[in-house]
Amino acid sequence: MSFKIAIIGAGSVGFTKKLFTDILCVPEFKDIEFALTDVSEHNLGMIKAILDRIVEANNLPTKVTATTNRRKALEGARYVISCVRVGGLEAYADDIRIPLKYGIDQCVGDTICAGGILYGQRNIPVILDFCKDISEVAETGAKFLNYANPMAMNTWAAIEYGKVDTVGLCHGVQHGAEQIAEVLGAKSPKELDYVCSGINHQTWFIELRLNGRTIGKDELIAAFEAHPVYSKQEKLRIDVLKRFGVYSTESNGHLSEYLPWYRKRPDEITRWIDMSDWIHGETGGYLRYSTETRNWFETEYPQFLEAASKPIDPARRSNEHASHILEALETNRVYRGHFNVKNNGVIANLPQDAIIESPGFVDRFGINMAAGITLPEACAATCMASINVQRMSVHAAIAGDIDLLKLAVLHDPLVGAVSTPEEVWQMVDEMVVAQAAWLPQYADAVPAAKERLSKSKVKTREWAGAARRSVRSIEELRAEKAALKQAG
Repeated sequence: MSFKIAIIGAGSVGFTKKLFTDILCVPEFKDIEFALTDVSEHNLGMIKAILDRIVEANNLPTKVTATTNRRKALEGARYVISCVRVGGLEAYADDIRIPLKYGIDQCVGDTICAGGILYGQRNIPVILDFCKDISEVAETGAKFLNYANPMAMNTWAAIEYGKVDTVGLCHGVQHGAEQIAEVLGAKSPKELDYVCSGINHQTWFIELRLNGRTIGKDELIAAFEAHPVYSKQEKLRIDVLKRFGVYSTESNGHLSEYLPWYRKRPDEITRWIDMSDWIHGETGGYLRYSTETRNWFETEYPQFLEAASKPIDPARRSNEHASHILEALETNRVYRGHFNVKNNGVIANLPQDAIIESPGFVDRFGINMAAGITLPEACAATCMASINVQRMSVHAAIAGDIDLLKLAVLHDPLVGAVSTPEEVWQMVDEMVVAQAAWLPQYADAVPAAKERLSKSKVKTREWAGAARRSVRSIEELRAEKAALKQAG
């Protein structure tokens, strides 16, 4: 087989390498072309050197090109994969920093809440540019695989306004299933059969079977509470499990910022989170982790390049969906996964226009969703709150409507639990002004926002958050890795 895959945002070096090696685990794909594109020529050079080393070490005919000219990279591509972070860590830092001034403490801030909504405003104009290029220069019928957050908003815009064949992909379902299999004592996650459905980062394990035996709520609660690690790291998820009756896919930290109940007061935040790793609820945890990862990669790049000389091991192929979807489409080997698509009746008690994440099967005829799912009422209600925010956010981003944007942020569950309308209005003005370089659709709104800020009497505070950690130095990271290696 010979076809072209374009990866936008290929400077996300570690993730691009994972996708690349996963895809090359499919024997039929050795003759394909990868076209890498990114706004950073520096990052492109680093990832191309790594992928070239992999190709050379494995004696493959695979072609790898790299260019900052996105349109050129997309020419003739059958598949386009996006893993972009519009605004980079600079804009992301404002997604965390500015809401903290108004009492909004986020762990990740990339899906909804104040940070996720502004992230979507930066992404959506760019997503539509991608779709325009795909329609004009990619292979006819090209499929757009979106890995970039905010997943639902990006996918919504690409399908509804970009008019491109799009699927959103995430790994939260797989990770949640691995946890459940572990606490139930399974020898392999493959022993667990499940139906998991909802919206991205708010999907719910509504059916569980272990080796054919149905697992009920009480057994699952007991298994998590007895686990020596998860009982401490996932306190909030376990509490939601007890109250809702089903387990959420999303990490303790992520889930905490989608709900109005657990991060509304600093003392409540520290009660429900765990500081053993960022993902369990640390204030700005993913921003810190991303910053450290970038610094580590820049410093230790020679080690990454050396590691690329190892043979590809198909047994180590990851459970990221992309390679399995491509394999199913191209070879007709059926793949079952969980995909972000427009609802269109798949989940009976969520809106038709919503982007849902639910089970589907892939073969040469495409992605075929399993329809007729009904979520438990509490799960549907929680998803609905986020869907309404997502819909307003997408519409605001398309129209450049700052008033609708403010209403979207006002209706966010956590923002609404913490902030007053006056605070929300000023916070959005402040975020739009700070991120104006990445928000072209709001160019006409920025002068008035600046004027309002100059006259505002809404009080703010400089606050690091309830559970903030400083970015660690390279020396600290080296010492920690050495200690872990010695212990293990």
